[in-house]
Amino acid sequence: MSRTLLWIFLLIVAAFALFPIILAFFGSLKTNLELTTGTTLLPKSWQIGNYAQAWNSANFARFTWNSVFISIFTTLGTLLIGTMAAYAVARVDFYGKRIYVVIQSCTLFISIGAVVLRPQFDLMVALNLQKSLWGVIIILISAHATAFFMLIGFVRAIPKDLDEAAFIDGCNFYSVYFRVILPLLTPALGVTALWTFRGAWNEYILPLVFTMTQPKLQTLTVGLAGLKYGIGDAAQPQLMLAGACLSMLPMIVVYIFANKSFMQMTAGSVKG
Repeated sequence: MSRTLLWIFLLIVAAFALFPIILAFFGSLKTNLELTTGTTLLPKSWQIGNYAQAWNSANFARFTWNSVFISIFTTLGTLLIGTMAAYAVARVDFYGKRIYVVIQSCTLFISIGAVVLRPQFDLMVALNLQKSLWGVIIILISAHATAFFMLIGFVRAIPKDLDEAAFIDGCNFYSVYFRVILPLLTPALGVTALWTFRGAWNEYILPLVFTMTQPKLQTLTVGLAGLKYGIGDAAQPQLMLAGACLSMLPMIVVYIFANKSFMQMTAGSVKG
């Protein structure tokens, strides 16, 4: 009985989570008039052409590449900085260690995104990166607090005896990091990578600010917002919904393949 109730609860939660996606999908297959005035969920005439129109009018191929570029390099940089910071805090007693952890905690619990946007932009201007995707990537990497706290628990769970054995074998501090810590963090790195990739993929404000004068550098999130009024003066919400559905596909593919990889990595870590 309790198992049945659990499944019913999970189905209800899944329905609430999937309903907006289903609504967007069917809305993307309607005409503008039917979408704004219709009351039925299913479209009366299936407008498959909305997807081709959205793809062509929004320069989807270019925007997708920009989003992939930002997401990949943000993920790689965040994993590198996050693992190094977690390793240093977990293994070394240095001056200012507690202050560093407190500052990282504050960035999680205090929303200062809009406050620091201008200083961040001024910094990128000083580095001559205000019209480059690298400016967005550097700022996203600097916000690595979530990755830091996701990884530090795993680092602390690794026995220090392994470090000492590596030191006896001739490894230095950095060799232990690359040869001992990183291989053991593989399952945690997979989860952190997916979390970071998703956040970079969905980022809107930073790409919007840094690509205002460079339309070719816009990401999918910025390009989708312009789809609503991208054709003529009339609003085209069905095209924006079609674009939104297209933008979901890469992340769905990543989740499908990543889920299988996570299962394999976790099984391997248990065997080890």
